Amino acid sequence: MIFHSHMKKLLGATILTGSLLFNTTAADAAAHVNRETIYQVALLQSLTMGYFDGSITVKQLKTFGDTGIGTFEGLDGEMIVLDGVVYRANQQCKINVVADKVTVPFSNVTFFDKDFSLSLNNVDDKDTLEKILNEQVDKHGRNNFYMIKISGDFNSIHVRSESGAEKPYPTLVEALKTQNEVTQENIRGTIVGLYCPDFMSSLNSTGWHFHFISEDKKFGGHVLGANVKSAEVQFDKTATFRMNLPKMNNFNELNFNKDLSEEIRIAEKDSQR
Repeated sequence: MIFHSHMKKLLGATILTGSLLFNTTAADAAAHVNRETIYQVALLQSLTMGYFDGSITVKQLKTFGDTGIGTFEGLDGEMIVLDGVVYRANQQCKINVVADKVTVPFSNVTFFDKDFSLSLNNVDDKDTLEKILNEQVDKHGRNNFYMIKISGDFNSIHVRSESGAEKPYPTLVEALKTQNEVTQENIRGTIVGLYCPDFMSSLNSTGWHFHFISEDKKFGGHVLGANVKSAEVQFDKTATFRMNLPKMNNFNELNFNKDLSEEIRIAEKDSQR
C-alpha cells in the first residue's frame, strides 16, 4: 500500500505515485523502494489476532529500511533495527543480532534521514515524553509518519519482551501475559520510535510505539516506561507508506471486521506487574 504526497530522497530510479498497492512481493517492492517510505510487514491487527507467521525474511526486510521496530516469527522477542542491523531483545531483554534467514510477521522500517531534531532534558516519564513529541508532530504535520531516534542518557528505562509462542498461536494479549519486564537505571542507549497518524487505526496502532536498545547492544525491548536525563531526538518525517501482505492462505481466513482497539491498547501500553 502506498499513501503518497511528497518525496525528497530517493533510492533507485522508479517512483510510484497516486496509487494504492496491496499484496506486493518483497522482490516487486524492492524495485521501487525510496528513502521516504515507511515499509510495513502485515498489520498490527493481524498480529493482535495471533497471526505470528513470518512472511518475509530479515534479509529482505533490510532492503526496505535501516531503522525500525517489529517482532519475529512466533512472537519471538522484540525487534530493534538500528544503523542497518536487525537486533532481537529476547525474553530476558538481552540483545542479539538476528540471522538473515529468520522470518518476520510484523515490522515497520525506513531508511532514516534526519529532517529536524530536538534536545531533551529531565523528562520524567513516558507520557511527558509523548506530549513533547506530539508538539513537534502538530508543528510539522500530524497526518504524516515519523520515525525517530532518541539517543542519550536515561535515568531509567522500563521494557518488556517475550519468549515466543507455539502453534496454534494464542492472541497477542494472551501471549503477552507471560511477558518479562526489566528496568535498568542510569543507562545510555537509543529509543527507536514510530508515529502513525490517526487514519492508520485499521492497519497499525496510532500515535507512538517505542523500542529501546542500550549503547553497548546488550539490553533492550518494547518500552513501557522511560525517564530521560539528557538526549537528542532525531525526526524523519515521511509521507509515503507501503505495506506487504502475507501470501499464505491462512492470512485470508482472518476476520478484520472487528474492533481490536482495546486489545492493541493493552498490548502496547500495559505492564503486567
